[in-house]
Amino acid sequence: MENGRNQFRLSRNVRTVSSEIFIIWDEEIRVGQLHLHYAHDTIHAAVLLETDLSVKEEEDLLVAIDEDVVSSYLPSFEREDLLITLFRAEELSSFSYSSQDIDPFGPEDED
Repeated sequence: MENGRNQFRLSRNVRTVSSEIFIIWDEEIRVGQLHLHYAHDTIHAAVLLETDLSVKEEEDLLVAIDEDVVSSYLPSFEREDLLITLFRAEELSSFSYSSQDIDPFGPEDED
């Protein structure tokens, strides 16, 4: 946390009945993606990091995920039912069958 606020911002990209995908931002820098899957009373999360984070920054990111997303899904959520796996990832390319160009979300795009 910097200046009493979390340095990370989560911008929702996709939402279904049982899952969500967020882009993770640190100011103007895209840090990675968060993939959440809601399975009854358990939430499975995959964090795909595109940049190196310190252990403290990883902890701050987990707090942001909990406070900004998980707690809003299930306020009385038991934390032992939240399973998070962190991965180191690199976006190689994007593909779509759509005839329109893919317009990646930028940091100015909000929920």
